[in-house]
Amino acid sequence: MEQVAAYLDWNDSIKALNTAYESGLFVLIIGPKGTGKTSLVRDFAKSKNVNLESINFSLRTRESHLIGTKTLNEGTVSFDEGLLTRSMREGSMLYLDEINAAEADVLLRLDEALDDRRQITLKESTGEVVKAREDWFVVATINPLTHSGTKELPPQLLSRFPVRIRLEYPPEGTELEIVRRHVSGQESEIIQAIKLANTLRQAAAVEELFYSPSLRETIAFGKLLEEGMCAREAAMFVFGNVYTQWGSVEYQKVSDIITSMFGN
Repeated sequence: MEQVAAYLDWNDSIKALNTAYESGLFVLIIGPKGTGKTSLVRDFAKSKNVNLESINFSLRTRESHLIGTKTLNEGTVSFDEGLLTRSMREGSMLYLDEINAAEADVLLRLDEALDDRRQITLKESTGEVVKAREDWFVVATINPLTHSGTKELPPQLLSRFPVRIRLEYPPEGTELEIVRRHVSGQESEIIQAIKLANTLRQAAAVEELFYSPSLRETIAFGKLLEEGMCAREAAMFVFGNVYTQWGSVEYQKVSDIITSMFGN
């Protein structure tokens, strides 16, 4: 089985998480996709030797995913508890990924559980009040509002996460170290790919391009090189071709940048 590379804590995020954990304060991690938010949370949960319950929010996420739902089995009605309820009972670490993609009714139920009482009423079942264990810890992530499907979190829900960690793309040298944890060899080409990724990210930040490549893409570039693909071809597959969905002008713009960096 492939070993998962440990998270490279380049901006002391784990230290901040640990302090919040010991203080009983919930944490919000803010940053664009592909900056390692999920890897950070998983690594932190592993370091604490606690179970991690996680959910990735979307427009399809319903209250029942969090709270639970009634089921009928051979004439017997039972209640299958959802992830939120289960996490509160067990005191497992709860990871709410892309929380600002959730619908308003889902956020309301979350807000009920995350306030100072840290309890929730199972109105869908017996009306039992479930109170979280003392060691219950919650980490949420949000993408910037420029990302599709995201919306502004209500102020009262934001206040439930008083510790906020900003996680941006790392400096080029740090990104190289991250990629090197996954692949080996071809360092000069990987350095060029990281420069390319940052050029595209900067263009996307000022809305000159529609897409900003993530750390996953620089890692994928390195893996294609490991399998013997030439650098320019790997750059087109990983960084260039995705821009086709925004039309030939967008694609040609990025293709020209790749050619200038990797040749024909």
